[in-house]
Amino acid sequence: MKKSIYIMALGAFGIITTEFGVIGIMPTIAKEFNVSIDTAGWLLSGFALTIALTGPFSVMLTSKINRKLMMCLVLGIFVLSNIMSALAPNFAVLMIARILPAFLHPVFWAVATVAASKQVEPKDAPKAVSVVLGGLSVAAVLGVPITTYVAELYNWQASFYLSGLINLIAFAGLVAYIPSMPVKENVTPENQLKILGKPQLWVNLVATLIMIAGMFATFGYLAEYLGKISHMSGGHISLMLLLFGTTGIVGNWLTGIALSKNVILTTRVFLLSLVAVHLMAYTFGGLFVPMAIIISIWGFIHTGGFLIGQTRSTSEAPEAPELAASLMVSFGNAGVTLGSLLGGFMIIHYGIQQVIWISIVLFAVAFGLTFVNVKKAIVTAEAEEEAIEELVFEEEPVLELSRD
Repeated sequence: MKKSIYIMALGAFGIITTEFGVIGIMPTIAKEFNVSIDTAGWLLSGFALTIALTGPFSVMLTSKINRKLMMCLVLGIFVLSNIMSALAPNFAVLMIARILPAFLHPVFWAVATVAASKQVEPKDAPKAVSVVLGGLSVAAVLGVPITTYVAELYNWQASFYLSGLINLIAFAGLVAYIPSMPVKENVTPENQLKILGKPQLWVNLVATLIMIAGMFATFGYLAEYLGKISHMSGGHISLMLLLFGTTGIVGNWLTGIALSKNVILTTRVFLLSLVAVHLMAYTFGGLFVPMAIIISIWGFIHTGGFLIGQTRSTSEAPEAPELAASLMVSFGNAGVTLGSLLGGFMIIHYGIQQVIWISIVLFAVAFGLTFVNVKKAIVTAEAEEEAIEELVFEEEPVLELSRD
């Protein structure tokens, strides 16, 4: 595998750490700037909402720019964003600093996955893409505990400096090792937009949105849950998040193996398992040792959601991979936004422990959508029409013979 692919994976690690790293320090930021926890939640949901609304447009508008230049530009903006966040004098400036890089977040994701597949022989393309996806998966599970630990060790600003450093290292790697990638294909919006006519793609995207909303309705406030319900200190919360992330790496790997055998069955087992672990967290959340065990199981299951969403969504549009990838990122981040907003609403009106029920309801809806197969319905309808036509065609000669 080429070195350039691992550098793009490091870039993915950096931008996802920037996005999700705020989860562990959200209570600290809320206290620092004297805002409520649901207002602080906008540091995550606002970032995600910006991606959801602008992702596909950003990808199409930049589709003719040299791909190396585009990736470097994205990482450079993420470096500046993290520095601005660390130096923010008030919550409004911090919010602006967080949102600015979100406009180009899906561009890096879409470009990196497609560029990685073109760096190797066609037969090795899935492996190359999985390496870049690995950067996202590792960031999703390790980015939060790392930034939380650094904030606990020093201060909340240090977590942003760390995220900026990761992006800076990836930026330097891109400049030094990634070859120039001019766009040679005749990329037009019309060609890309054809995939929007696929109904099953929309079903999978909506299912992904709801699934990820369920994941983040509770996970987005996990640090708050562990502090208020499990009565854990900041150091204990950091360790729990690290445990969550460590078991998640193994879970992500096993999810990939399971998806290669049966995508739908894996998705259903994943959703039912999340329902079970959320119920356990609700029941035993006040007990330290049982909650530590539950966290390890939770992390093991949780991380596979990103890979499931990616697999189900992008498999429907291989002819426009960058746009399909950006749609997945947009719907996924819309899910993060929805989950964060619903979680914040439940916390404010019913208390932190009741946030679990929002996740369970969303998982149930996503589970129901796994039984919706538009492609199969269309194929069945077409087969029935063909059968009727064949029947009519066969009966006509018999009618003619009867007249004779």
